[in-house]
Order: sequence, then structure tokens, then C-alpha cells
Amino acid sequence: MNFAADPEFCSMIDRLREEVENTADDVPAAMAAFEELAGPAGTEELHRVLTAPGQPLWAREIAAFRLGLERDPRAFEALVLLLNHRDPERCVAAAHALTRLGDPRTARAAATLATNELRVAYALLPVRLLAALRAPESVPALVTVLGRRLDPADPHWRVGLACVEGLAALGGPEARTALTAALPHPRLGDAARAALAGL
Repeated sequence: MNFAADPEFCSMIDRLREEVENTADDVPAAMAAFEELAGPAGTEELHRVLTAPGQPLWAREIAAFRLGLERDPRAFEALVLLLNHRDPERCVAAAHALTRLGDPRTARAAATLATNELRVAYALLPVRLLAALRAPESVPALVTVLGRRLDPADPHWRVGLACVEGLAALGGPEARTALTAALPHPRLGDAARAALAGL
């Protein structure tokens, strides 16, 4: 596969190259390993990086991303962990790879992450992934998350907005009901109104 043609791969590589240069103890050795993982490494070597102890996070991220784009199911667990990472850029890359992976477990995992109220601060990318997957789990999970974001004082309104956008794309009676409930919200109301108009 020509990974260089994937803009998200290029973005990830640029980000992680800077990370390696700024954080590695032995920069020349780390950069040699980085270039191998970003280029010629085969699927078995990538899988070894995922399972070997002591591998830096950047190495695991490259390995998981590349295996995801190769539709190798061994990437699934690592990508789900990255989808729930505190660093939004890692979440974006993981969501992209999970979409390409096509693993049937992805929607259930994304729904679990999105509806975990203890991790709501990191729910934005799982919510967007659910909308993109258009899986049976998508609408129920987005309805649940949006329902929890309807307090005008809720600080995670951007997660609620992503739910509104996802439900607008997915449609259906449940989506319409949830969007109607969001109409009075000061930050979500306009988006909910536009979504209902488009359904």
C-alpha cells in the first residue's frame, strides 16, 4: 500500500517525527527506527512492535496505524486505546485507521468509549467515528451522549454538537426525537434546528 498517498498518514508522520526529535534519549537510533516503521517495515515487524515490551508510544502508533490501513485485525486493540488518548491528534489518527480497518468490533468499542461519562472529555472522536461508521450502535449511542449534554452549563457542549451533526447525517425517528430535545439548548439549538430541517 502507498501510505504516502494518505494525507492522515503524512500528517501523523510529520507530528511523530517532531516528537521523536524532541523526546528521544538517543535521537539517531530512534530516528533510524522511526524511518523503518514509517517506510519499509512489513506487517510482521509492525505487529512485533505492538506486542514487544518497552516500545515507545510513537512506535506503537505508527505500527497500529499502518496495520489498520492494511486491514490487519491485530491493530484493533491498539487503535481503540489510541482513540481514547488524551492527545486529540492521536485520536484523530486512530479514528482514521479504525475506519479503514473495517473490524466489526469497532462500532461497539466506539459506543463504549463515547458513552463512558467518566471519559466524556475524550469522547469527541469516538462520537465522530460512530457517525462515520453508520453502524446499528451509532444512533443509540449518539442519542445517549446528546441527552447527557443538554444541561446549558455542561462544559462538554462540543461533544454534544458532534452528536447533533452525527444524528443529522444518520437520521431516523430516534435521531429526530433527540434533536428536538436539543432545540432549547443555547449552543446546540441552532445546529439541532438545521439538522431537523435537513432530515
